[in-house]
Amino acid sequence: MTIDQPKPATEHTRLRNRDQLGRVFSPTDLDRVKRGFIAKREPGLITDENGRFIGNSDNYEFLRDGRDCPETVNPHLWRHATLNAHHGLFKVAEGVWQVRGYDISNISFIRGATGWVIIDPLTSEHTARAALELMDQHVEKLSTSVVIFTHSHADHFGGVLGVTTKDDVDAGRCQIVAPVGFLQETVGENVIAGPAMGRRATYQFGPMLPPGPTGHVDCGLGTGMPMGPPGLLAPTRDITITGEELVLDGVRVVFQLTPETEAPAEMNFFFPDFGWLCMAENCSQTMHNLVPIRGALVRNALNWSKYINESIELFADQTDVLFTSHNWPTWGKHDVREFLILQRDLYKWMHDQTMRHANHGMTAVEIANMLTLPDEFLAHEHTRGFYGDLIHNVKAVHQRYLSWYDGNPANLNKLPPTEVGQRYVDLAGGIESLLMKARKAYDEGDYRWVAELVNHAVFADPAHHDARNLQADVLEQLGYQSESSTFRNAYLMGAQELRKGPPPPTPTHVRARSMIRAMTIEQVFDTLSVRVISENVGGLSVAVNWTFTDMVGTPDHKWVIGLSNRTMYSIRGRHDDGAVATVMISRALLLEVIAQVTTFVDELAAGRAVIDGDASALLTIFGNLDTFATGFAIVEP
Repeated sequence: MTIDQPKPATEHTRLRNRDQLGRVFSPTDLDRVKRGFIAKREPGLITDENGRFIGNSDNYEFLRDGRDCPETVNPHLWRHATLNAHHGLFKVAEGVWQVRGYDISNISFIRGATGWVIIDPLTSEHTARAALELMDQHVEKLSTSVVIFTHSHADHFGGVLGVTTKDDVDAGRCQIVAPVGFLQETVGENVIAGPAMGRRATYQFGPMLPPGPTGHVDCGLGTGMPMGPPGLLAPTRDITITGEELVLDGVRVVFQLTPETEAPAEMNFFFPDFGWLCMAENCSQTMHNLVPIRGALVRNALNWSKYINESIELFADQTDVLFTSHNWPTWGKHDVREFLILQRDLYKWMHDQTMRHANHGMTAVEIANMLTLPDEFLAHEHTRGFYGDLIHNVKAVHQRYLSWYDGNPANLNKLPPTEVGQRYVDLAGGIESLLMKARKAYDEGDYRWVAELVNHAVFADPAHHDARNLQADVLEQLGYQSESSTFRNAYLMGAQELRKGPPPPTPTHVRARSMIRAMTIEQVFDTLSVRVISENVGGLSVAVNWTFTDMVGTPDHKWVIGLSNRTMYSIRGRHDDGAVATVMISRALLLEVIAQVTTFVDELAAGRAVIDGDASALLTIFGNLDTFATGFAIVEP
């Protein structure tokens, strides 16, 4: 066995996982997963137009071949993964179909009077197009008349160009319906922290882990993420109030806005003529995240619970089938109501119990180590932590109310990890002495302590092979034991990178130009300001006026950006008399520059952009912007 290969489960892991085997969930979940199956893609490989890999459901055949749960996977997660691994085209009800298993999310099709009403067209145009092809082959070939985006996360709109075109939308042949604030939140959530969030997402979803019992098994909400970049088309109709009713291609829909739940802009909706309820991603067949480990704004667990309760009051008595943006549907009024009640109570319980103990003075870490899910939630697939995890969700609730700080002044201004690591190694009598104690704890199965202890050694001396290997071994065992797919993926990604190193750093570039083209001027300038290299611009004070030639008659026609006290500022709606230059350019062209389709130099030379005044002022600003690289280290300095 070479050093970079996964290790088998230790006896401690085998015993821990074996202890979970007797706890069996209801077989009705498997029945629901299989219900309405029509056909699947064969083969399961999906590529882009250049033959580049997007995804392959065939890589997860090990979840479908009937084998017993391997010792390297938590049995509860294994069962959940085998349910998610059922892929293909499914009939949900007369007039409703879903394609599941080719993306982390579901795409749903409603037959309208003239075409398809499509809900959440996946992450990538290639997976969405593959789903549409299944519909063409096995149901009916129709054009897309309406696309509904349930919320502002990329796996629910990113494949829109696989099911419609900008020309069809611009011509009114296809409507796009979304909750109010969708476009702002869609672009905004990942703009400021995009490079860091993208890197951390590789730990949450584990796309670089090889599929298999010692590697990638599941993502909780679905089997895996596709590799293709997301696209975006702007909505043509915003939903602005709960109770708003539209007739979309002959299909009556009643909407419920649910802002600041699973996404900043999100909505549920009901089809009153048929008894269908779409709960977007506010409910899934798993506990969700109150803050994802990739990072995001902390979600409002209290309001989340209240919106689910509002759904019960508004729709439950009329609902015959409930479907969501992930996992599988629920049928029957009784089962729908029970599902919604448990989901409502889960998020309220996590919120209330975290804050009850916080108000006794307990810290987030203390509460997370003390709280356990009650039997009422443990008894059901959809209220266990296969995606979100109670440990992390407790900390999210605590953070929302009380911040990251635990109240202990010893933690107000802690030393950085490398310095702390060096001092702990010295305190232990040197790195070999520390590792000797860590190996003893490892042999005893005290894995969480080993991970904390050896982390100090790795940060003190990242080139120490024995320290790296022991940390990789212990993270791997913690991953094998994890019920949460995101915890498993993070642990196993850490182990893999300790053995093989992080991916090589490469300059970040715009993966999805259609996302950039949807940015507002303010979002562009906010993004640029995060890149200002403060140490290079001391003493500089300069302002540049901007005139956006395609924004005449709007407040975005005129802007000022400048440097002041090592900071970039922007002002909307006017020019500064003291500015040293004025740039005249269209918003569309600026976004092409930001998307790296062209450059300022080329556009100035071509006359499509004009600078009046001191052109060097633009270089003063844009010449002092940082660049970001992917692949930065996470489990080492």
